[in-house]
Amino acid sequence: MDHRIDRGQATRRHLISEATELFAARGYEGTSIEAVLEHAGVSRGSLYHHFASKERLFEAVLESVHAEVGESTLAAAAEAGDADAQTLLRAGYLAWVRLAGQPVVRQILLIDAPTVLGWRRWREMEEQYGLGMIKGVLQTAANEGELPQELVDPFAHMLLATGNELALMIALADDVTAAQASAEAAFDEFLTRLLPPTGR
Repeated sequence: MDHRIDRGQATRRHLISEATELFAARGYEGTSIEAVLEHAGVSRGSLYHHFASKERLFEAVLESVHAEVGESTLAAAAEAGDADAQTLLRAGYLAWVRLAGQPVVRQILLIDAPTVLGWRRWREMEEQYGLGMIKGVLQTAANEGELPQELVDPFAHMLLATGNELALMIALADDVTAAQASAEAAFDEFLTRLLPPTGR
């Protein structure tokens, strides 16, 4: 039984990996189930055993991309060490801005996800993966007297929306590099005004 479960999980991971590559390169509409089957080298029955539809497969891919983005932004913030809220948020958001130009993040998370899943479900996933981290940093700032407690929640939503809009700006730009540089400068200035450096 354990071996069958392990094989099943391996197949599921393989399908997600192969589908991620296709969705990033061709977009959701341009990727057929037949293309995924051929690319992954699995049977139709095997795919539908794990995913009831192309949309469910895409949702699993999206969750995987979200998880990777979350790990990258958390790692960037962790590298800042024992820093103030502004420094932690800047590190995490600059990592996000840089990731926004990557084909996988650009096409799957920013362009296709809102359309395929619908705004409400897309928003739920955005809050699940991003909002908690932002609230945690802002709560620390509030505990240290840098921010009123009652503003933690609305500011967290504002920062989430700001980061997503900057990422979309990058994703849709003709010159991704220039858009990333502009977004980094804008967010840096925004954070400086919101949370002035503490000098620690």
